[in-house]
Amino acid sequence: MLSILGSQAQTKSVPNATADKPTDEEQSLAKDYFSQVMGVALSATSNVKLFQFVYDWVGTPYRFGGNSKKGIDCSAFTKQLYTNVFNLTIKRNSRDIFSMVSPVGKDDLKEGDLVFFKIHSRSISHVGIYLGAGRFAHASMKGVAISNLDDPYYNRYFYKGGRLLDVFKEQLEKSSDVQ
Repeated sequence: MLSILGSQAQTKSVPNATADKPTDEEQSLAKDYFSQVMGVALSATSNVKLFQFVYDWVGTPYRFGGNSKKGIDCSAFTKQLYTNVFNLTIKRNSRDIFSMVSPVGKDDLKEGDLVFFKIHSRSISHVGIYLGAGRFAHASMKGVAISNLDDPYYNRYFYKGGRLLDVFKEQLEKSSDVQ
């Protein structure tokens, strides 16, 4: 009888006090998973929250003016991503978002930067979020997807990359502190 109780005691698990926080091993597994699924090599500094957000939205249908899982457009997707991942509230349309960034060349893009396109237009008409390795997430006519900047279609219409200006980051952080 004592040996049965002893074996049961050994198999019981003790609740982990840090269950809320992912362990380094869990973080590493998540990065490996997103690297494979999204085709982007995630580094130790990669933002897992960014890739989780994108993963959760991939396949959501496109709807002009939409801002929910029932249908979303490119600027609403970008706005929601910045709100949920970076805790920053940015403007709602691609041209207005571009006014908040410092232009960045295609070769200087970093994870989380914005990518802007002029598709069949003289003005900016599309925006997405750079993930690394030439790939970006966006809400296209096919729905939320991950595409490659080197794809002939996107390469043709690519306008500029952009990084949120520090001035806007500070203003946005201050306004969120007040609320």
